[in-house]
Amino acid sequence: MTVTSVDEGRRLPLVLRNRAFGTVWLAQVLSQAAIRMFQVGVSWWLVAYAVSDGRGLASGLFMAVSTLPAVTLASVVARTVARFAHRLVLRAATAGAGTAASVLAIGAYTSELPLAAAYAATLALAAGQAFFDPCLTTSVAELVDDEDIEAATGFELSTQSLAGLGGALLGALIVDGAGVTGLAIGCAAAYLTAAVLLSTVRFRPTAMPPDDEAAKGAEATEEQPRTLRRILADLPFVRRILLCFTAANLFSTAVFIVIPLYTESVLHNGGGTVALLEASLGTGTLIGSFTGARVPGRPTVLGSWLLGVMAAALAVPGLFAGRFVIAGCLVVAGWCGGVIGVRFVALFQRLVPVADKPGFFAVMQAVLGATFPIASLLFGLLGDQLSAQTLCLIQAVGLVPAACALALLRDRTADDAPATETEAAAHGTAGGKG
Repeated sequence: MTVTSVDEGRRLPLVLRNRAFGTVWLAQVLSQAAIRMFQVGVSWWLVAYAVSDGRGLASGLFMAVSTLPAVTLASVVARTVARFAHRLVLRAATAGAGTAASVLAIGAYTSELPLAAAYAATLALAAGQAFFDPCLTTSVAELVDDEDIEAATGFELSTQSLAGLGGALLGALIVDGAGVTGLAIGCAAAYLTAAVLLSTVRFRPTAMPPDDEAAKGAEATEEQPRTLRRILADLPFVRRILLCFTAANLFSTAVFIVIPLYTESVLHNGGGTVALLEASLGTGTLIGSFTGARVPGRPTVLGSWLLGVMAAALAVPGLFAGRFVIAGCLVVAGWCGGVIGVRFVALFQRLVPVADKPGFFAVMQAVLGATFPIASLLFGLLGDQLSAQTLCLIQAVGLVPAACALALLRDRTADDAPATETEAAAHGTAGGKG
């Protein structure tokens, strides 16, 4: 191969020049699109069709249940991802979720679907996703070269955006047209296709630097493995960042409760508007995922500004009602979230030692997701008492303290963070500017 052909190959998108990563990325798109389609569809089904009183609580409880596996299974996920081949874990997670969706489709077709069945199904699908997401994040180094990690992270995070876009466009519309039966059939098809794609990919062993190999040899003499608490204790800078975003998530993730309530009570529209608003959020996040590496600035400073912009974007629909007003604001909020995701996950990829990544990304998912059940129930209950526009304003106000706390980290990073963390942070910032 000539130098020219190598340069041309480097100019191609990562998913095209790295077939293994592209295949796994497509499987992730299908997997996360399926669960997002299910969440949006069933949430709209509860608000518009299944429940007459207490719609906010019913929708909030459903979304809370959908996040429980990521929170409660963190330690199990960490041990599983560290012990078993990653391709096997990914394939088992998608195949299991596909089977659960198939069972739900049969049940919904043969009889009237009880609410308990919808809650049980989302619990099963979310359990599969709780294994899939951190396992895939851990597997990035087995699929791409080191210089492609940030690009791979951008593509991986863009999956959630594509899922929000595709799943949102289809979820509520399918429920309006084909009911929960059609929704479950679509989810089953997506999950099972993802399982087939994953069975065709080979993962390569991770090459550890000499220092990491020596550290691994030293750790092998220890009887006790590193716990999740110890991993976070050794990464104080990362721990502070996670705490800031955990607080922010308490308000930002409530948007998934607010959207159907806003559509029903403020806009008085149907599933098409739910699809538009969910797609707006997903489109913004998708753009942010692909452009995040090019946005300049230190991660903590940039993150604080983006949280502030997100707060402003969420406040506008609380003051001015309109379908295209809230749609535009959700694009902006989604873009902020996408950029934040790319910059900070790429930073964590470099900060966290290779041996600790399975445990770290599992606990990251659990920590960030722990607020979602609380946010879902809280905003669901508030949605039965307050207007959806007031909920938008509460979201905006709640993001401000998290933005301020993240901004203050810039003054303490050099003193509190270990040298390796500080160097990695500088590396991540340089990568973001490139």
